[in-house]
Amino acid sequence: MFERPRHGERAVLLHVALGQRVSADDRQEFAALALSAGAELAGELDATPATANPRFLIGTGKLEELRQLAEAVDAELILVDHALSPRQEKNLEKALQRRVVDRTGLILDIFALRARTHEGKLQVELAQLRHLSTRLVRGWTHLERQKGGIGLRGPGETQLESDRRMIGQAIKRLLARLERVEKRRQQGRQQRHKQEIPTVSLVGYTNAGKSTLFNRLADAGVDAADQLFATLDPTLRKLHIADHGDVILADTVGFIRDLPHELIAAFKSTLEETRDARLLLHVVYCADPAHVDRIEQVNEVLQAIGAEGLPVIHVYNKADILDLPPRLDRAETGMPRRVWISATTGAGVDLLLAAMAEFLFRERVRGLVRLDVGQARLRALLFDKAKIRNEVCLENGGWELDIELDQRDFDQLAAHENLVWHERNHPDGLERLG
Repeated sequence: MFERPRHGERAVLLHVALGQRVSADDRQEFAALALSAGAELAGELDATPATANPRFLIGTGKLEELRQLAEAVDAELILVDHALSPRQEKNLEKALQRRVVDRTGLILDIFALRARTHEGKLQVELAQLRHLSTRLVRGWTHLERQKGGIGLRGPGETQLESDRRMIGQAIKRLLARLERVEKRRQQGRQQRHKQEIPTVSLVGYTNAGKSTLFNRLADAGVDAADQLFATLDPTLRKLHIADHGDVILADTVGFIRDLPHELIAAFKSTLEETRDARLLLHVVYCADPAHVDRIEQVNEVLQAIGAEGLPVIHVYNKADILDLPPRLDRAETGMPRRVWISATTGAGVDLLLAAMAEFLFRERVRGLVRLDVGQARLRALLFDKAKIRNEVCLENGGWELDIELDQRDFDQLAAHENLVWHERNHPDGLERLG
């Protein structure tokens, strides 16, 4: 029986595509994942079986070829670019006498390396335990031993049953701790909703430049290394759009094809920042030859978390690589649809901010208001929320203001601060701008 070694990062990559050729993009992406996890790449092998072998995923001929390659390059680890069933993983490890990690396990390992916040670490640990709980039928020899020793001999609980029970208890504890964290996150969202501050969420395929754009917009100082999943923990920052108002900008984890279901489930509260956003900025690496496929893969994840119906602006980042100037493309409705920018140089960011303002502050109104001396607090709120086009001091000590602001802000101030329109310059009381 094969006893899994706990160390060794020298790896052979097995690229698997059922019934088709392995694409160069998928091969390159999986190699980048392996490097992100700290693996030392010793060799690669393609496998294109017509159907999945229930025992090994690949055929026995390709299995022997893989075994010979692993021995020739002295590899300690086999990384498989495909999901493996527990049985397949056990059989491969036994046949190859080496550790075998599938795509899901590799991504989980990278997430464990990247997690920095308390919430992020809890979410990754939960995902790993859920994944491990399906793997307890592996060929780890200690899992098949009975507990022994004085007073413990006999039919008692097997090590496998004990491990399964301990993992189940650990998952329950993590869920309870994450529930408390999720409640705090939900309270934060409710507070932002009360203040009517719209949330804009950055989404996109991993390494598309989301964090670079986030830093450019919000001066956030988020790690933006050129590697997969450089940023894992969600980050929120307030962004002021000149002449319009404040928004909350949310940077979340990058998506990837075949994102493990364990991660989607574990990161439920984090991904809700995306689902509850008023607007999504879908960042696309426009120089990527496979960017159309990447857009579709991100859309699949958005659908999985219930965010597929939200307004979206596609941000075509790194346009400078293609020597394309910044520009704004509009849909047939006239609304912004696509903005070409460079987050690194800042080119086109002004167009992006203008496009965001069109989506978030469309229902704006303008008119004259009169305030008496006892409404100094309302005046301060108007200077904070509205665009003040002109202000005149009145003889009674009050003020007359020509203002422009979001309709929601006006309704809120009307309800809580007794704001009313003055009709001296505008017979109908207001001028609709959007």
